[in-house]
Amino acid sequence: MSINGTLLAQAIVFALLVLFTMKFVWPPIAAALDERASRIAEGLAAADKAKAELTLANKRVEDELAKSRNETVQRLADADRRAQAIIEDAKARAAEEGNRIIAAAKTEADLQIVKAREALREQVAALAVKGAEQILRKEVNAALHADLLGRLKTEL
Repeated sequence: MSINGTLLAQAIVFALLVLFTMKFVWPPIAAALDERASRIAEGLAAADKAKAELTLANKRVEDELAKSRNETVQRLADADRRAQAIIEDAKARAAEEGNRIIAAAKTEADLQIVKAREALREQVAALAVKGAEQILRKEVNAALHADLLGRLKTEL
C-alpha cells in the first residue's frame, strides 16, 4: 500500500472515530460537564446566599448584643438608683430612730433630774428639821409638823 491509501484509510478511520465520538461519547461527557457546571453554579449561589445570611445573622447578633448591653446598663442604673433610695431611706430611718432615742434620753434625763430634786428636797428638809431640832434642843415631831415640812419642800 501506498502512502496515499494509508493516509486515506487513516482519514476515514479518523472521520468514523470523530462521528462515533460525537454521537456516543461526547453527549454523556457534555452532559456531565453541564451537570457539574450547574452544581458548581448552585454551590456558588448557595455560598453567596449563606454569606449574605451570615452577614444578616452577624448584624442581628450585633444588634442583640447592643440591645443586651443597653438593657444591662439600664438595669445597673436602676439597681444603683434603688440602692441609693434604700440608703437614703435607711439614713432617714436611722436619723428618725436617733432623734427618738435622743428624745427618750432627754425625757429620762428630765425625769432623773426631777427625782434628784425631789430626793434633794427630802434630804434638805430632813437636814433642816435636824438643824432646827438641834437649835431648839428638843425633838420636832415630823408627823405633827407635816404641813410645815410640805411648805418647806415646795419653797426649796
